[in-house]
Amino acid sequence: MSHQPDEVLPGSNATIATVDVVILNWNGRTHLETCLEALAAQDAAGVAWQVVVVDNGSSDDSVPWLKQSWVDIGSSKLMVRLVESGENLGFCRGNNLAIEVSTADAIVLLNNDTAPKRDWLQQLVVSLRDAPADVAAVSGKLVNWEGNQVDFVEGLMTFDGHAFQRGFGKPLDDWQGPESGAELLFACGGNMIIRRQSFLDAGGFDPMYFAYLEDVDLGWRLWSGGERVLFCDEAVARHRSMASSDQLGQDRRGFLFERNAFLTAFKNYDEELFPQLMPAILTTFLARTRTLVADNNLGGELIRQDPYATFQQQPTPATVASAQARQPTLWQKWRGWGTRELARRGLNRMRRRVARAVAPSDDSQPTLNGDDSSNLVGVQLGDPRSIAQLQAASFLLDQLDASAEQRRRVQARRRRSDREIFAKFPCALVPTYPGDEDLFSGAGFRSLLPNDFPLVELTLDDLMNDG
Repeated sequence: MSHQPDEVLPGSNATIATVDVVILNWNGRTHLETCLEALAAQDAAGVAWQVVVVDNGSSDDSVPWLKQSWVDIGSSKLMVRLVESGENLGFCRGNNLAIEVSTADAIVLLNNDTAPKRDWLQQLVVSLRDAPADVAAVSGKLVNWEGNQVDFVEGLMTFDGHAFQRGFGKPLDDWQGPESGAELLFACGGNMIIRRQSFLDAGGFDPMYFAYLEDVDLGWRLWSGGERVLFCDEAVARHRSMASSDQLGQDRRGFLFERNAFLTAFKNYDEELFPQLMPAILTTFLARTRTLVADNNLGGELIRQDPYATFQQQPTPATVASAQARQPTLWQKWRGWGTRELARRGLNRMRRRVARAVAPSDDSQPTLNGDDSSNLVGVQLGDPRSIAQLQAASFLLDQLDASAEQRRRVQARRRRSDREIFAKFPCALVPTYPGDEDLFSGAGFRSLLPNDFPLVELTLDDLMNDG
């Protein structure tokens, strides 16, 4: 069953008569309680609509609670359909599952840790209905749970496929963001409406991604296929930022960010820009991998050494001092990792020191002098973030042929060049990881970038404060 339209909204047309609001859930029963109540209180949307909850193999009591409170009782307040995947398919495959079996004209994607305003659905429906036929999707606005700060209004993409939210955490009163009807490169995957046929024709969410940057990838494909994405400032939902993603952990998120960003760039750059930008993208990925392994693992400094320049030589105090000087500062580590991750790494480092102090020594093995983070000949890979980075590289190599086939399909449906797209949405160069600032400022890296490629150079502070 679904809500039937009790009125036809002004200016509407018959192109959108039915809507499925798709919510993905994984161990989020407490979030669903608030989200579904907010949906039950929605104003008339002028369409027949229902909520489809895809449960991704939750181990909490989400499923029995949903059946008891919403599905089995046939609530008159809100029609809820439950789809059980039986396993954690991730954000991409989970949403694809619901959309592929849907028969609705349009799909609304909403995070389970949100609470939309009463007119949220109405605003999204009207925005898409009134838009020109080439508009495939409309993105709403996410604010923090208190409703006074920016969560997601608009995003930008970096040259290597990463993306950022502009103004995240900035007071709404100080924010000068886009107006309703403005064009966006991509819609927020946690608050958007899209024509179902446009979603399917573009290939849906890439199932390789699992989660993160899938909306950036989809937006790019919509634009390259000749369609557009708009913004609706009035479609507002409060959001408990990171409430769901925190369950994955920092290291697993790092794997997804690096892997998915590379896939986004690899698949989507057109035939002109692909050969021009791929050297810089590969160099950036390689440099970040080197920095993570060298700076965060026992003996990691060996990675930076030329084995022939130091052949049969022990480090001198000068070389030790030089190696220590290249280590990221505490401030850089905090900016790159965050407070929680920095504390976790500090505790792990202390644990390793204690373990070495109480372990029996082996004087037969030569050691390097100086800092105890590199006091063994050889590298002991134990840092989870470094391992995740190498796992991302391994995945990309294993899936190279499959990614090339995806790239072929994306380019085959191209109707708009990247030059035209990036004239509207210039890519960004944003130092994000330890070592990025030195890399990006170097003449060697600069020589890898096309001279005429529209590139905006920003810092993380710029992203938080612009607008």
